[in-house]
Amino acid sequence: MKAGVLFSGGKDSSLAAVLLSRDYTVELNTFVFSPGRSLPAVAEAARALGHPWHLWIFEEGLLSRAVDMILSSGYPNDAIQMVHKSALRALGTRYRVIADGTRFDDRVPMLSRDEVQSLQDTLRCSYLRPLLGFPRREVDRLAGKHLRIARGETGNLQNGDYEAEIREEFRARGKDTGKYFPARHEQSLVIGTITTTG
Repeated sequence: MKAGVLFSGGKDSSLAAVLLSRDYTVELNTFVFSPGRSLPAVAEAARALGHPWHLWIFEEGLLSRAVDMILSSGYPNDAIQMVHKSALRALGTRYRVIADGTRFDDRVPMLSRDEVQSLQDTLRCSYLRPLLGFPRREVDRLAGKHLRIARGETGNLQNGDYEAEIREEFRARGKDTGKYFPARHEQSLVIGTITTTG
């Protein structure tokens, strides 16, 4: 059975794909706001993992709504959560099994049990979070065992994280992202896999 995994190209979504590939035919899915946006580094990360990769465009107006939410609240959490839910809903219309790389200690994005149940009931899909029981240090350890990873700050690394495009829209509106986003938010990008011999 196919599993559609939300994929940023980073270590969390990549490790989720590695774990799910034991039992599912994994397809990697990245969502962007702009139809003209290309993510060659994310495509290369997908190739390194050996899974098909699809690039999808969010519905028109979502980026503007996300930026407006951040400007209104002064913080990005609700907007990131809304964007993530939109990606999951879109994925759930394409796959019977959907997944992401959310971890045990993630705060955003993170769906509550009720939100998960609603998503599954509404779309008649199964939503898997293979890293949900793993804290960050274990995800880092396992990712280091299976994946070669580049690290950098948001905006300096060409991954498929929603935040990069949201920050770009802030700058396009003449807004200072430093007022709303953490100064040093580290991201990751998978640049290869580690072959282990048994």
